[in-house]
Parts: sequence; structure tokens; C-alpha cells
Amino acid sequence: MNLVLMGLPGAGKGTQAEKIIDKYSIPHISTGDMFRAAMKEETKLGLQAKSYMDKGELVPDEVTIGIVRERLSKADCQNGFLLDGFPRTVAQAEALEDILSSFGKQIDYCINIEVDKAFLMARLTGRRICSNCGATYHLEFNPPKVADVCDRCGGPLYQRADDHEATVHNRLEVNMKQSKPLLDFYRQKGYLRNINGQQEIDQVFADIDELLSQLADH
Repeated sequence: MNLVLMGLPGAGKGTQAEKIIDKYSIPHISTGDMFRAAMKEETKLGLQAKSYMDKGELVPDEVTIGIVRERLSKADCQNGFLLDGFPRTVAQAEALEDILSSFGKQIDYCINIEVDKAFLMARLTGRRICSNCGATYHLEFNPPKVADVCDRCGGPLYQRADDHEATVHNRLEVNMKQSKPLLDFYRQKGYLRNINGQQEIDQVFADIDELLSQLADH
């Protein structure tokens, strides 16, 4: 199964991605992970990406798309993948279509975890993150067993500066504007599946699982 995962910041993408890859044994491919792997392996494209990142510049589309092509051609993607953070634009989505077409594949679903803005404001301003392992908690929806301490590794939890209210509001506005053309693109293609992200975590996954089990049965 070839999946693109979308959702606004705080919609629960990371949590659902973990559950999808655990159950369906497909690699979770995020832009950051791809860049880090390509740079570590010192591929030609990885070195190009590093040269831009070292200067604090955005990596151009042709480099990003090349790195995506390299990553999706690896053996662990034979049975599918979960793309997270790519594509970000319609141009990248079209490039992804071309890449997959060259492998004789296509996207099965673009899963969009839908959560309304007011709900996200509450969710994001209560978020706390482990400074050691990066695990995410929420003071109301998913609190740690011990206040300010990570359940997984015992590391201290902190609130990101960009989880303050004004910053969150701006970030959501920017993301909504950026994601709309992409969601429209996948809707027109017939790949878009909206999932209600305002439910309990396990219910959100149950809805995703119901969708994906149909693919797994084919």
C-alpha cells in the first residue's frame, strides 16, 4: 500500500503513522529522515541537499524529488510506504506521480486527518515533548504517568516556544493555506480519504485501519 499522510500540525499524524507502520510493516518515510539518510550515505543528492541546508537555504524541488526517487526505489518500499511531509506542493505531488508511474505504481490513498482549528489550538498549546526521545504528550488528552517526565525514557518534558497561542494560530493559518491546493489535487484524483481526528486515538486508528484493511485484502 502506497500512502500519503496529511494533517495540520497537532492533528496526530505522528501517532497514527506509528500505528500504521506497526500493523502493516511498511516504512515511514519523512522528508527529514530521507535527507538525513542521503547525507549520511553521502549520495550525490544528499551532498547537494547538505550544501543548501548548511547555508540555511531551502532544498530545491529537483534535489528533494531526486532524494524521494532514490528512497522509494529501495527494497523496503516494495510492499508500500507511508509518506509524511512530502509532497508539500502540487508540483511535488505531480513529480511523485511520475516517480511512482516509472516504478509501475501509484498512490492508493492520501489519508488526511481532519481536525478543526479551535480543537487544534487547544491541543497544540497543551503539548509537551520529551527532550531526550522526542515522544509527544498532552496535558489533557495524553498526559504522562508522572508530571513532566517521559513514560518511555524518563527524560524531562518541555513546551516548545512555537506552541504558544499566537504562534500556533499563525502556524495553522499558513499550513491551511499551503495544504488546500494539495488536498484539492488528491480529491480530484480520487485518492483523498478524510479521517475524523477529533476522536480518541484508538478510534482514529480504527477508522484508518478499516480503510487500509480493504487494500491489504486485495
